[in-house]
Amino acid sequence: MAGPDGIFEIFEERAAASASVAQVHRAKLKSSDGDGVWVAVKIQKPDVGKQVDWDLGTFGIVMWLYENILFDMPVYFVVDFISDHLRRELDFELEAKNAMQTAKLVANEPRLADRVYIPKVYPEYSTKKVMTAEWIDGVRLSDRRGIMHLMGEEDTDLDLSPTTSRTPPAPPFPSPLKGGVASIMYTMVELFSAQIFSWGWVHCDPHPGNIIIRPHPARPKYPQLVLIDHGLYVRLSDDFRRQYATLWKALLTVDVNVIKSTASEWGIGTPDLFASATLLRPMSFSSQDYPEAAKFAADLEKMDQYEKGVMMKQRLKNFLTDTDKMPKELLFIGRNMRIVQGNNQTFGSPVNRIRITGYWASRSLAREPQPSLPARIREYVDYFIFLTMTFAIDIAFYFTKFKAWVRTKLGLQSEGFEDVLERSMREFAKANFGLEIGDNAFLG
Repeated sequence: MAGPDGIFEIFEERAAASASVAQVHRAKLKSSDGDGVWVAVKIQKPDVGKQVDWDLGTFGIVMWLYENILFDMPVYFVVDFISDHLRRELDFELEAKNAMQTAKLVANEPRLADRVYIPKVYPEYSTKKVMTAEWIDGVRLSDRRGIMHLMGEEDTDLDLSPTTSRTPPAPPFPSPLKGGVASIMYTMVELFSAQIFSWGWVHCDPHPGNIIIRPHPARPKYPQLVLIDHGLYVRLSDDFRRQYATLWKALLTVDVNVIKSTASEWGIGTPDLFASATLLRPMSFSSQDYPEAAKFAADLEKMDQYEKGVMMKQRLKNFLTDTDKMPKELLFIGRNMRIVQGNNQTFGSPVNRIRITGYWASRSLAREPQPSLPARIREYVDYFIFLTMTFAIDIAFYFTKFKAWVRTKLGLQSEGFEDVLERSMREFAKANFGLEIGDNAFLG
């Protein structure tokens, strides 16, 4: 790659953004006609590789202490898997390839191709420590105030202190866009659900700073979601992807036998806790389906505080019975889903995340090649049964929205659907493990 003077007509020395690993500069590529393209140049910070090695070394020591001294729980087995993936974030050539792979997958999915955009990467101007990609103007999802203004919606949670302006700053393009915040959240949940259940190619850092909303270039009155920062991905095997989709379908249709068999196959000893952790909402089984949980609850009622603490710790230890069986990809999938949940929660839970995610799980199974016509027909029948049974989730979602609307009109504090789920998970954690979890712990 040539030196910067031979590539860029303009290079802004002041960083447009900066993080722990790299900083981003805005620049303009040279062009023979003088109409060069504006790009984002991501430059890795000096000695960051050494710092990452120190950080990951410390992480390994902490996990060893947790397992062998502090809590006697199996956690060290994740260290190598997590460390290997985090180190890949330092290879910007790999990040460029990840971005191009994601762009192809998005382009081939009709439900997302027009609503999602991956910035063009310039491999010829990229190295392992420098990446050049298309510059995107828009509003980051982390800017709640800017997003609400862009979509023409009132930010009822905005803190209007004496030092806060009541007029949001104007974005660099006309607003409002059509569809509301709900359209953005719907696209976001669909995108990451498609990655997990259809593509087996999962962006593991979907925090709101990595999502930009802009007017659609071809339809300026509609929003388009732009996904950036493609350094951290995990690839899912086809077998695991089908298993995970089957699990999600079973969770929403309460197929206890499938949930229990999947948990057992993955070395997990408490299927009820596993189901709750996967859905990010409390899930309980009947005493007939899972008598162990009923016995635990009954025994807990008879114990003093010390005995309860011992019992809860043992139950937590029983969660993972065989670390060799557990798919380590679950760690990054869980992170992805928690952050997606937090993004939806930040904007008042405008969409039913669980319903959308479940739809993509069932849809992916219905589209899997079947060995025979009867098997394919059976899969489609199961798919329509799934859609019918998830109607109850929609009822709960819209009831929560209606209740929140009424409370807002009365000037009372209201909760979105994700807020209700978070509160339920805090209560669930306290009842099952004696853990006090703070507010917004599930925002990712």
